[in-house]
Amino acid sequence: MRRALPAFALAFAAAATCAVAAGSDWAIYGGTSDGNRHSSLTQITKANIGKLTQAWSFPMEAAGDAQTHPLAINGVIYAYTPSLKVVALDGASGKQIWQFDSGVAGRGAQRGLTWWSDGKEKRLFASVMHFLYALDPETGKPISSFGENGRIDMRQNLSRDSAELYVSLTTPGVIYKDTIITGFRTAESAPAAPGDIRAFDVRTGKLRWAFRTIPRPGEAGHDSWPPDAWKSAGGANAWAGMVVDHKRGIIFAPTGSAVDDFYGADRKGNNLYANSLLALDANSGKRLWHFQGVHHDIFDRDFPAPPVLLTVRHQGRMVDAVAQPTKQGFLFVLDRVTGKPLFPIQEMTVPPSTVPGETAAATQPMSHIPAPFARQHLTEEMLTNRTPEANAWARSQFRTFHNDGPFAPMRLGQQTIAFPGFDGGAEWGGAAADPKRGIIYINANDIAWTGGLTDAATAGGPGAMAYQANCAVCHGQDRSGSPPAFPALTGIAKRLSPQQITDVIHTGRGRMPGFAHLQGDPLKALIDFLITGKEEAPQREVAGDAPSKYRFTGYRKFLDPDGYPAVAPPWGTLNAIDLNTGKYLWKIALGEYPELTAKGLSHTGSENYGGPILTQSGLLFIGATLYDKKLRAFDAGNGALLWQATLPYAGTATPITYMADGRQFVLIHASNARDKKAPQGNAYIAFALPR
Repeated sequence: MRRALPAFALAFAAAATCAVAAGSDWAIYGGTSDGNRHSSLTQITKANIGKLTQAWSFPMEAAGDAQTHPLAINGVIYAYTPSLKVVALDGASGKQIWQFDSGVAGRGAQRGLTWWSDGKEKRLFASVMHFLYALDPETGKPISSFGENGRIDMRQNLSRDSAELYVSLTTPGVIYKDTIITGFRTAESAPAAPGDIRAFDVRTGKLRWAFRTIPRPGEAGHDSWPPDAWKSAGGANAWAGMVVDHKRGIIFAPTGSAVDDFYGADRKGNNLYANSLLALDANSGKRLWHFQGVHHDIFDRDFPAPPVLLTVRHQGRMVDAVAQPTKQGFLFVLDRVTGKPLFPIQEMTVPPSTVPGETAAATQPMSHIPAPFARQHLTEEMLTNRTPEANAWARSQFRTFHNDGPFAPMRLGQQTIAFPGFDGGAEWGGAAADPKRGIIYINANDIAWTGGLTDAATAGGPGAMAYQANCAVCHGQDRSGSPPAFPALTGIAKRLSPQQITDVIHTGRGRMPGFAHLQGDPLKALIDFLITGKEEAPQREVAGDAPSKYRFTGYRKFLDPDGYPAVAPPWGTLNAIDLNTGKYLWKIALGEYPELTAKGLSHTGSENYGGPILTQSGLLFIGATLYDKKLRAFDAGNGALLWQATLPYAGTATPITYMADGRQFVLIHASNARDKKAPQGNAYIAFALPR
């Protein structure tokens, strides 16, 4: 579907929100404080983009998947390496200016940094695992007056034993006046940190305020949990990133699921403020309003991306709105002052859970305007027709699954279809928006996954029990994984030493969180089990055993025997939606499998990670696609492909654009970490017009 854009009144320019932006720079994660990933730059146009060529590259160590969306300020790039070192690069040449090595071991997503300046002082905030550093942007050295010797420990002041908590600031904090406001990533199984949203003084690191996303007695929302749940419940954390309405002093923070992701018998109720879009007073942290997108989430349907602030025409007047993408493929559009929906959101009856002890929410909020940007209910007619054999296999498998729409609870002993899959719909890369025209651009995954529950009591001895409680959710009950997304752990001793395994368990890697609570005998038992697959000690109770009666059987993509999605294309899309009307302007497949294209099967779309950016000249840049490893530029008006370049690795991060030495650059972080069959590597790649 590809339709031309309608004309828009000039009134949109006057009504556009005053976002904090930096003109020729890219000084904020998401481009502006509104998170619209929009640049006013116009040097690269539809007329000359065919001349765009690679200007420089900055290769890095092979391992890791930082997914960094860098900053560009006064011609200097600030970014991460895969081992979470911070680098400053010359924006015109890519040459390194300085490097900061915290000495803290860690890998995994580290999607950006935060810049603050009052015109006299300036600071660069960088997070490495659970530490937040304030760096001097000129030298990369920590500013000793911030926290303790230049850093604060984000595990502190969370009302739990900090030694047992995994906390990592995978998405950078936002600035409001002289505070940096942050969420964090935490574990997805118990014990997990409560997802407090906190504001810190940018000069001293002192805590200014905290909003508790798991309310305590006497606080609004406490009655949506069991009375004492606040003492041990975890999650409901703002990991995806926040945006700021500076004019009104409002922080908009989307939150994730409560722990455990798929079985919530110990947290009966709707579980506010998990899976919610929160509007908080940026000065005090006081809740102004909230919208919960999933009640009592047992589907892993956390809000996966920052919201976007934009202005739209609604019922004849201009309205400042906030748009929140979801894994389900819904786009919730709300009045940012009141939280009221601009398009109808209905509480629809959903299937009950059949798992003993579980009480699923009776209804869930659904929005049909705009129409979902990913398919919602899989049928046999929607299965792959790539080959007759693949179709026959998919049909036989499909008939064994439980299949009851986007809010079907997991079942015991049977796989349940999640469609769209656990990786969206929308993903962390988020959306771009035209702030003057009320149009949003969002990429989406559109393949099916499956999952189920099993009795935790069948785990076996202490090593197996620790494995099933903490590892099996991703790596499978038998350590076979679900490659390429979740690697097999069989034969791990050939790849990693016991000490290296310990380091990965404690710090995480890629999409894997750390498990700081695993220490002593439980840790040793787990490592022994990982290496041998056998128990070397008699069965006994150990810390780290499964806290729930039932556990998740693991994330499983519904792939055919040849490794391709077992549903019909498109497997990934790029969408333009007019939020003045709720109608789609265009929708195209995003990404290809080169080997299928060679056989005549093109335009399938593919899984995609990382989002788009938009320029004032009407260009929409996006990498994201896993297998063709392209950076593309589309005409934002009609979705026509105008330019593409093949990267050395997949561009699974959101690009930026900036000016340096008189030239407009487009820069993207590329990595093959999500495509294990491809040569591994990382690099920043910059493109510009020839001089």
